[in-house]
Amino acid sequence: MKDGRGAQRSRTIEPVERLTGHAVVGTRSLGSVTRCSLDDGREVVAKSGDTQRSGAGPSTRVAAEAAGLRWLAAAEAVAVPAVLGADDGWLVTEAVASGSSSREAAEGFGRSLAAMHAAGAPAFGSPPPGGPADAWIGDAPMRNEAHDGPWLDWYVEQRVLPYARLAVDRGAMSGDQAARIESAVGRLDPGPDEPPARLHGDLWSGNVLWGPEGAVVIDPAAHGGHRETDLAMLAVFGLPHLETVLAAYDEAVPLAAGWRDRVGLHQLFPLLVHAALFGGGYADAAVRTVT
Repeated sequence: MKDGRGAQRSRTIEPVERLTGHAVVGTRSLGSVTRCSLDDGREVVAKSGDTQRSGAGPSTRVAAEAAGLRWLAAAEAVAVPAVLGADDGWLVTEAVASGSSSREAAEGFGRSLAAMHAAGAPAFGSPPPGGPADAWIGDAPMRNEAHDGPWLDWYVEQRVLPYARLAVDRGAMSGDQAARIESAVGRLDPGPDEPPARLHGDLWSGNVLWGPEGAVVIDPAAHGGHRETDLAMLAVFGLPHLETVLAAYDEAVPLAAGWRDRVGLHQLFPLLVHAALFGGGYADAAVRTVT
């Protein structure tokens, strides 16, 4: 009888071999994903699309992430793992080699992130080309629909209010807290108008890996949005050399005056997602960012 790890290994091997055309000669579990060694010497990462807890079928998650990786790669700016294969249930990408953060790598990341954002998007909320409207951020559903703007209207309608309601529905936030956020957020200054940027969309520090040649971003929730949202998300849990990243970004493509005053507004979205998924003190933190 196979144990759980053996069953998982067997379940992973078939789709990896089918999608890459190469035999798997070794596997290693990395939590929610599996790292596989192929018979041609390459290392790949396989991710199942059936881990979501509710909502659309598994093909939605795989299709959204694959389209997001390809869209970010098309900017030829920030490094992302190449998509080697995808179907309704599985995504296979290049594995990221181990490296370490450094000031030089952080400067390069800041410049490349500015270039990726500058590559643009058709509209706020637009999905990557070929990607589904029903996407995901972590284990939370995320709807991507093009919006005429302005940015704050889209952000409140499509990012703030849906996740505040989801947090309330899941018992992670009180109705009073949600009402305070809804009352406050529309009155905040969003800064000057900017065109839609090409966002990673879930750019917390765990999705920034440091390879031998610099930063590589993984697990995108890509869409058209405001570039300050990606930058604010980097600061939610901290990032090595973050100030160096920001300075290099600002030097490459200057940020609008007062951008630091708007960090809380842009962090509201990821904090609400965390409140809906994990509860804890995230609801209080979300309220504090805007009140």
